[in-house]
Amino acid sequence: MADHGLPVLAGRNIHYEMSAKTQGIGTGGMGAFHLLSQRIGLVKGIDERLWLLKVHLPYHESDHVLCMAYNILAGGQRLEDLELLRQDAAFLDALGASRIPDPTTAGDFTRRFGEEDIVILMETINAARERVWRCQKPGWMEEAWIDADGTMAPTLGECKDGMDISHKGVWGYHPLIVSLANTKEVLYLVNRPGNVPSHADSAIWIDRAIALVKPHARRVTVRGDTDFSLTANFDRWSETADFVFGMDACKGLIQRAEALPKSAWNPLKRAAKYTVQTEPRQRPENIKEPIVVEREYKNVKLVSEQVAKIRYQPTKCAKTYDLVIVRKNLSVEKGEAVLFDEIRYFFYITTRTDLTPAEVVEQANGRCDQENVIEQLKNGVNAMRVPVNDLLSNWAYMVIAALAWNLKAWFALTMPDPEKSRVVLKMEFRRFLNTFVRLPCQIIRQGRRIVYRLLGYNAWLSDFLRTWEAIRRLAPA
Repeated sequence: MADHGLPVLAGRNIHYEMSAKTQGIGTGGMGAFHLLSQRIGLVKGIDERLWLLKVHLPYHESDHVLCMAYNILAGGQRLEDLELLRQDAAFLDALGASRIPDPTTAGDFTRRFGEEDIVILMETINAARERVWRCQKPGWMEEAWIDADGTMAPTLGECKDGMDISHKGVWGYHPLIVSLANTKEVLYLVNRPGNVPSHADSAIWIDRAIALVKPHARRVTVRGDTDFSLTANFDRWSETADFVFGMDACKGLIQRAEALPKSAWNPLKRAAKYTVQTEPRQRPENIKEPIVVEREYKNVKLVSEQVAKIRYQPTKCAKTYDLVIVRKNLSVEKGEAVLFDEIRYFFYITTRTDLTPAEVVEQANGRCDQENVIEQLKNGVNAMRVPVNDLLSNWAYMVIAALAWNLKAWFALTMPDPEKSRVVLKMEFRRFLNTFVRLPCQIIRQGRRIVYRLLGYNAWLSDFLRTWEAIRRLAPA
């Protein structure tokens, strides 16, 4: 091929002009999400159950909630980005609106929430969620996995009521996230001061999550790390659900593990992370290991893993449960010299007697995938930016921002192709926006119709249109 001599990006004589008649937006997928919100009863439910405004001039509660969620779906990263949307006439026409709340009004709306109002909003969102779940094929969620964890929402502000300092010296809030691992949905999000432990008041919200998911799944299993081993609740939870929790390696449990005979231990064989579809690839050279050896850093290497299982009755329980013990044989090295060998124990308590010890460990470690959901809440939908002034208003904003993430999951669950649905459920939020929301469209108002005329193409467009048709066929709630 001959050398062209000039760059491919050769545009030079570029001009911008304003069109007087044609209106277009870059977020043409927004109409599908607004219709989805209407079809599953989210708009109606918010207006019927959430009473924060004495007079609707002109906004209703659903207008405020959805505008903040749509701001995030449109790519907004801050509450102030609402101002860009409210000045976009084409965006307003796309949603059939004459105006939307400005950032100051939206911030004032979050400050109207009391704790009871936030709970009502979460339960209203869950009622819409159940509408989506009921539209799935029978048996779509045979086994549900509920994960619970806390995370820090740091802030540099000094005047945010309810903030506190964590044990790591970070100022901010410490929200609790209860999510459904099957679909990555956030079931409950609870804001708390920054100094509370991860498990504080978590039993209440785990109970709510079990009650929410139980009618839609054959079996429900709750997972959490050692902080969530709330033994006083084990007997009650075991009556309605299963659980897999980590247990602290306390002295008593370590003594039990050391007292086990050699025959009780079996090698722990972990499942492969993925299946090779063609041929195994050659592993790249390890760059880190030679540097660690050369500079004589302390290096802990895993030599082998064994697993065992015993029956165990916690002090606050009337029942006994399976206690799975993992024994890790480690080699502590410095440079090329072996300093000493070390044995560490890890404990998991569970009601899942149908699983082998190795499978229990695998499911306990599978809870770590919730970290990806938390990461998306933090840096995808920016739910942890704490833009308003106190604990309750920031809690309300977190719940509304998480709604944008849940709308992504509901859109995926509405897709006719189950394989494509699973792919979209795993998508990062930014990639999802670029694929399904940021679709350039011309907006045409024709009588009672709002026409989104697509002006671009991507490989997922046919799936978007098929999902749009599926949403249109949903019976209005």
